[in-house]
Amino acid sequence: MSIGWGFVAGLLSGFFMALVSDIAHRLRFFGSSLIAVDGSFAVRMMGKNPQGQPRPLVYCLGIVIHLVTSGIFGAVYAVLTNLFQFDPGNVVLFAIYVLLLWLAMLFSALPIAGLGVLGRGAGRFTWLEQLLLHMVFAGVFWHLI
Repeated sequence: MSIGWGFVAGLLSGFFMALVSDIAHRLRFFGSSLIAVDGSFAVRMMGKNPQGQPRPLVYCLGIVIHLVTSGIFGAVYAVLTNLFQFDPGNVVLFAIYVLLLWLAMLFSALPIAGLGVLGRGAGRFTWLEQLLLHMVFAGVFWHLI
């Protein structure tokens, strides 16, 4: 798998992941939307209060950040499989990579975004929501590799 295709596959996978997240949040199945979380984080990094900003700004920033980071995660998978000459279609390797992405989200990204470990600030089932979303990412990415 080329790095470029890994980026595109990650970006497309992230698109569907964000779409499911945002729809589930709007239907009140999920406590948060990945787009809003990423956008709010970006606004805070600019030194502003997300609540005081226009909702379209938060969403536009969130979409860009989520898609770029998803693309990067796809490219990293391609780099790692190429570097170590692993088969990118190895289901065990792929499952481990997605599991590590999920754990990084729970213990690193969500706390950095201000939602606490396991995303408790967004709800007590955020860990499960994130697992489902990472399964969406994995399903789309798997079909593209």
